[in-house]
Amino acid sequence: MKVIFLSGLFLSCNIRSQTTGNRTVTLTLPVVTLMDVEPAGSISLNYTAPAEAGNAVTVPAANTTKWINYTSAITAAGATRRITASINQVIPGTDIRIQAAAASGSGGGSLGNPSAQIVLTTAAQTIISGIGGAFTGNGANNGHRLTISLTNNTYANLAVRTNTPIVITYTITE
Repeated sequence: MKVIFLSGLFLSCNIRSQTTGNRTVTLTLPVVTLMDVEPAGSISLNYTAPAEAGNAVTVPAANTTKWINYTSAITAAGATRRITASINQVIPGTDIRIQAAAASGSGGGSLGNPSAQIVLTTAAQTIISGIGGAFTGNGANNGHRLTISLTNNTYANLAVRTNTPIVITYTITE
């Protein structure tokens, strides 16, 4: 006869130890105010002469190829920025108009609010306001699409012009 002896010892222990500690972490977030117009390059807005006497010159179609991109890290909670636009010269008989659309694309944060369409002058006018801590994404199809158009304001003041450069200046400020 064989006798098998099995013996086992089961021991269970719960040892709990808790330790806490502190470490100082230094955080720096610089003030960031960056803005550009994408894609780079100029646009052309050219009137077309009528084919029949007695008809008015044809105003060019609005240009919608430019986008405003920005990155903003503000100095204080609740502070906002705005973007203004102005031109270097007024063309007699012609209004140059601009409209920024609502922000779209891959950005985030407190994106700005576009104003109504304005007639550009040599004085800076707000086209986007209420920009907080935000980024629009980079390049075309990100940010605020711009619509730039021409209209005749006083037909009698229209005068022949060839390749007249009009510079639109955009500025982001607090």
